[in-house]
Amino acid sequence: MRLDTIQDLARQHGVPLPGDDPEMLRGWFQATAPQPGLMAFIEKLDRSVGVLADFEACRRIAHECVEDAAEEGIDYVEVRFSPRYMATPHHLAPEGVVEAVIDGAEAASRDRGIAVNLIGILSRTYGLEACWEEFHALQAHHDHIAAMDIAGDEMAWPAELFIDHFRRGRDLGWQITAHAGEAAGPESIWTAIRELGATRIGHGLRAIEDPTLMDLLAEQRIGLEVSLTSNVQISAVPSYADHPVKTYVERGILVTLSTDDPAVSGITLAHEYDVAGPAAGLSRDQLRQIQRNGLSVAFLQESAKSALQQSRDKQGRDKQGRDKQGRESG
Repeated sequence: MRLDTIQDLARQHGVPLPGDDPEMLRGWFQATAPQPGLMAFIEKLDRSVGVLADFEACRRIAHECVEDAAEEGIDYVEVRFSPRYMATPHHLAPEGVVEAVIDGAEAASRDRGIAVNLIGILSRTYGLEACWEEFHALQAHHDHIAAMDIAGDEMAWPAELFIDHFRRGRDLGWQITAHAGEAAGPESIWTAIRELGATRIGHGLRAIEDPTLMDLLAEQRIGLEVSLTSNVQISAVPSYADHPVKTYVERGILVTLSTDDPAVSGITLAHEYDVAGPAAGLSRDQLRQIQRNGLSVAFLQESAKSALQQSRDKQGRDKQGRDKQGRESG
């Protein structure tokens, strides 16, 4: 969520903010320094979501999210959202939130020519019954949802409590990813794979503790969605250099780089490739491989992956042509 949008929506809906100074507000909504843990990081996001007072606000932030991805030069974006989480502050209907997010994201996709898929999150922090409500809200628009995820308080609400939710999701044809191994240990990742049917893992930080698990991730080509800056900001690792991502890449795991929540972290995807990745010890060749991994594990049909690759290759050839012409002209 853009900071100016948060301010604008707060004014529209009478949501109090702690002041108007942009720098002070940035510290209020962004993790400008490492936080004491995951839930402290999420608290920053809680404050942002507090301005979503109606469905139009939900539509707007979805549209702007995709717009911002297009501005970054991203060709394809997967946007994940929790309808229950977005609905809770102002008691909105979760199904209405789903409809609004779909409308905003798909409109921006058409307007800006960027491919978009939506991932519906179950926010386990609210409990089992709330997640069923969230599931049904997503199910009502299942043709517009590519995949299902679970996020929130991983320690208090372990993945095995949600096996039935994910079985139903797979029955709908959704792909499965799961936040696991971020706050809890390797067993959380094992459960996400074996019981939830996850083919991608969000974060997976604690996989480093289990060599057998790392072998499984590589052999089964399970994508590992790594968010370097976010992991430092929640104090899961002390620094980029202490992150296990380089080990994961060297063991052949399909690592990708993600932004987690780019607004709370105050980053773009380019930052993860240009700043965080090298600081974590990743070479230029490894970063290129990670980018290829992103396309490999994307929740897309193979034909769509091929089309994206061809489009990117053409852009590369066109750029080389322009560079060559510039040199010859010079």
